[in-house]
Amino acid sequence: MPEDKERPSITVPVNDLDDVDDLPETSDQLAHELATIQQSAKKIAIIGSRNLPITHQQIIETLTYALVVQGNSIITSGGSSGTNAAAIRGAMKANPQSLKVILPQTIGQQPSDVQDQLIGIPNITEHADRAMMTLADASRICNREIIDDCQQMICFLSHTSGTLHKAVAYAEESHKVVTVFYLD
Repeated sequence: MPEDKERPSITVPVNDLDDVDDLPETSDQLAHELATIQQSAKKIAIIGSRNLPITHQQIIETLTYALVVQGNSIITSGGSSGTNAAAIRGAMKANPQSLKVILPQTIGQQPSDVQDQLIGIPNITEHADRAMMTLADASRICNREIIDDCQQMICFLSHTSGTLHKAVAYAEESHKVVTVFYLD
């Protein structure tokens, strides 16, 4: 019979591990995210780049349409082209009542083609208090407002989209279910 050899022991440093107190929060987060994913109807934010080829816009429009048909509500911002415009078209085809558009500023500050696209949308939030801000600053605040109002976020962006990367990070910090599609 072979001799019993003593097995080497492995020492695991515990100083670098998170406190045990953090575990319930992490498991609560995971449970919350799982419950959100399993819900039949969610508030889903769709944000992303304005500069998209028509094929990407068609995919976003189709995805948004399907999400609304499944009973979800869509939250997005205004936009004459790109992600927001495609999301608006898809939601409006499926059920206009399931669409909420949050503008970074006022309807009057939007280009005429955006104003035209907003006609018939029953749920628009505009912000006259941001009228004097740059569009970039107002858009950053608008993205946060959209994220705060949703349970899940879908973002379409390129690797160089600084503002959208910040929005994704904010959504993750806010414990939203986040799906990111890189378009480059």
